[in-house]
Parts: sequence; structure tokens; C-alpha cells
Amino acid sequence: MFVSMQLATYIKDLLYRYECIIIPGFGAFLTQYRSARIDEETNTFYPPGKSLSFNRQLQTNDGLLANYVASVEKCSYEVAVQKIRNFTAKVSLQLTEGETVSIKNLGEFVLNAEKSIQFIPSETENFSTASFGLSAYVSTKVSREEYKETVETLEEKAPIHFTPERRTARPYLKYAAIGLIALTLGGFGGMKLYESQVQKHNFAAKQEADSRIENQIQEATFVIENPLPALKITVPKQTGKYHIIAGAFRVEENAQKKVKLLSEKGYTAKLIGANRYGLHQVVYSSFEDRLEALRELRKIKNTENEAAWLLVKDLK
Repeated sequence: MFVSMQLATYIKDLLYRYECIIIPGFGAFLTQYRSARIDEETNTFYPPGKSLSFNRQLQTNDGLLANYVASVEKCSYEVAVQKIRNFTAKVSLQLTEGETVSIKNLGEFVLNAEKSIQFIPSETENFSTASFGLSAYVSTKVSREEYKETVETLEEKAPIHFTPERRTARPYLKYAAIGLIALTLGGFGGMKLYESQVQKHNFAAKQEADSRIENQIQEATFVIENPLPALKITVPKQTGKYHIIAGAFRVEENAQKKVKLLSEKGYTAKLIGANRYGLHQVVYSSFEDRLEALRELRKIKNTENEAAWLLVKDLK
């Protein structure tokens, strides 16, 4: 059965910007980069893109989808969460009844013999913005045997004959070539001798210059009065595009207070700028690895803040 709901469009929009979209209580769509490839059987060239997969284990609400639904439909966060629950309930009911659930531009869901959800991604959608507009290209196969047979046919029709008269027509050219080779070898030997002498001269000059510099350095005396004490500064390094959001504040001063509070608790908190609503975002930490960020997010949601969520963004 084909599921035609606006929520499927929201999920598709977010997959172009994020690598992990969690549907609370159901699972998560994941994208992974896939390089360009060639299908040798069909001679088809496929552009680079992102492959889509589904993980049933990731069900905890990270707030990303709900916040997006609330912002697009101009409703509250609670109403957006309820709409997502209605969507997942409908899909789950259809699966338990043995139906194949198709979600437009994403793929199909079906229950296997072990009653586990299987996801078959759609092959028509490429979620990489860098490859937008590129499509698969089929090229005709180059038949090298046909070209070989054509060349052999031409050689049979127009053979090339060499006669003794043509090879001995100009004997003086042979002696001219021999003289040219001898002259070239003589010039080459003279050039090598000249280069050898230049290298020896340059080496001797370099040794003399190095000796003078070394003597001057040994004679020099450096005196530094009242040297400054060594200063050691430790700056926490924040890298990665996976950021665990602690909150967003309209007043920047309140955001700074939140950063200070989280830093006192041991987090590498910082401000990452304002979002499109003008709210100053504060993060617990940033990570390079997505799985590490998800593990830390789960820990924070269980012990620190249930409303924390994961932002995937390259900071300039």
C-alpha cells in the first residue's frame, strides 16, 4: 500500500541536509556517501551520491523531525509529535496486516518471515546536494574486434611494398646520419665534463660558505635580560560537524550563562551562532564521529536533558 502523507516529504527534505533522521518510536533513516560507479554488465555510469538505509534500533526522539514539522506547519511542538505518532501507528498497523508500505521517494517496508521490518530503498532518489542534476548515463560498448577486422581489411586492399631500389636510392643519407650521431656523442661528452667541473666548483664554494657561517655563530653571544616567564595556555579544541544541542536562547547573555554552567559540569560547551529564528544555540559537545555523537546524546537524554537533540552542520 502506498503511503501518501506530508510527513514523507518532510523526511525527504531533511535527508538532503542531515545524515540521520529519527522517526520516534519507529526507527531512523540513515544516509552514507557512495562514490561514482560503473555497471559493466549494462555499461551504465552512476554519479556519486548518498545511499539510504534504515535502522530499527534508533527510536529515541531527538527533536529534529518534530521541530521541522512544527516550523513548517506553524504548530506547536506537541502537535508535531502527535502527527508523527499518528504516522508511525498507521505504518505499523499496515505492516502487521501483511501489507507492503511504500513511502514516496524513500522506499518500501515489509515484514519478513521472522516478523522483522525490512527496508528496500528507492533507487531513483539521490540525497547528495553536490550531485544535484546528475543522472545515470548509458554508454555503448566499444567493440575492439570490429575495429581490428576493419584495419585488416584496409591493409589487404592497400598493401605497402618496399623495394630494394627505394632503400638504396640515397646512400649519402646513411653517411650523413653516422656523422650526426658522432657529433652528438662528442658534444654530449663535452657537456658532461663541463657539468662535472661546475658541480665541483659549487661544492667547494658551499663548503667555504658553511664554514664561515659556523664560525660566526660560535663567536656570537646572546644575552637576554629579564626573560619573560613561560605561559601555558590550554584551549579546548572543538571539531566535528555533529553537535549535541543543549538549548537555544533569544538573549545571548543567557546563552553565555548556559555555556558557563555546562563547562562547570565538565562539558566542552560553546556557542555555535544563531539559527534561522535568531536564537543563540548552545552545544554540550561536538564530535567527528556520528555514532560517538549518538551515544553521547543518548547518555545526556537519560541523565541530563530529555530535550537535547543532534545537529549535523559544518561550522564555518
